[in-house]
Amino acid sequence: MDTLCEAQEDLVAVSFVVNGERHTIEIDPRVTLLDALRNNLHLTGTKKGCDQGQCGACTVLIMGRRINSCLSLAVTHEGDDITTIEGLGTLGSLHPMQAAFVKHDGLQCGYCTPGQICSAVGMLDEIDRNVPSHVSEDLHAIEKTDAEIRERMSGNLCRCAAYPNIVAAIREVMETKP
Repeated sequence: MDTLCEAQEDLVAVSFVVNGERHTIEIDPRVTLLDALRNNLHLTGTKKGCDQGQCGACTVLIMGRRINSCLSLAVTHEGDDITTIEGLGTLGSLHPMQAAFVKHDGLQCGYCTPGQICSAVGMLDEIDRNVPSHVSEDLHAIEKTDAEIRERMSGNLCRCAAYPNIVAAIREVMETKP
């Protein structure tokens, strides 16, 4: 019984806004954001793929910027605004990137899709903010090329190899974005 009490004493409270709703949870300080989202908030759209930051299935947006949630401790996000795939759109009102993925068949098995979509949304924001990538030729005026899309999405793996369709979906949103 003493071990259980000691374990409960080690819990810390963390509060953040997830998909527009404030949450305060008590967790072990070693819990990743991915596990807090899935296990504590029951937001299972964010997937655990490699659990090493190599596949991108766990990508979420923190204050609009994409991160691998498996590599980030939940306690480091105190007060942050977090968006998961569940917060981008609903069945009745898809986010433009979700709709484009459906239209262009940017998925097959679908396991990587939530991370792909969150990453694509964050990537378009990076381009809008003129953040260069390794393939950006002009560091002050980022060109919206397929090479730029592929480079920026290279951290998101798709075992089904739906890459051409993913690029087509992103390109459509990129070209129709005001």
